[in-house]
Amino acid sequence: MSIKKWMTKEVISVPPSTKVFAASELMKKHDIHRLPVISDGKLIGLVTEGTIQEASPSKATSLSVYEMNYLLNKTEVADVMVKEILTVSPDAVLEDAVFIMRRNHIGVLPVMSEDKLVGIITDKDVFDAFLKISAYGEPGLRVSIVLHADHPGLLAELTNFLAQNEINIATVMLDRERKNYIIVQYQLLTTDMGIVDKLKLAEYDVINAVLTK
Repeated sequence: MSIKKWMTKEVISVPPSTKVFAASELMKKHDIHRLPVISDGKLIGLVTEGTIQEASPSKATSLSVYEMNYLLNKTEVADVMVKEILTVSPDAVLEDAVFIMRRNHIGVLPVMSEDKLVGIITDKDVFDAFLKISAYGEPGLRVSIVLHADHPGLLAELTNFLAQNEINIATVMLDRERKNYIIVQYQLLTTDMGIVDKLKLAEYDVINAVLTK
């Protein structure tokens, strides 16, 4: 799945001269946690709730609330933004975004196409994509099966068995981490638990079967 399918395309951004207080209020208004900083059409930084928090006076300060607000109203996002920004292409796959975010301990990537900001993707977008791809919450039957021997065509045999029983498949996921067997998880477009009995009669090792809705 490409990033352009899951990224947020309508990106709210600010110029570098924006005051920190205004940027914070903008994030609260739109329920977002970071703002790209754009100057002359180019991405030059990223301001986040975290960078604003770091730039804000400590709670232990002797400054009054009025004085703290005054400082935040005078400070520009250019003074607190992250300038070294990791980005990703809209044609990259979700796994690329996950890898970059995990490796660099970040939760957001601006999406760039020919030096132009075309979107933004966050860790929450990735979670949403995973739930959608796995058909989580969709009506049907989620079945997990252990395959104890691996050979070419093994999955095709199981899929053909389901097709012969007129069962449509929404999604399929494989777990090959174990040395001696494979776990296959199907999201089936049926609520008929009878297919579970048929799988067992065909000597498939069904370890879990749950109706979903």
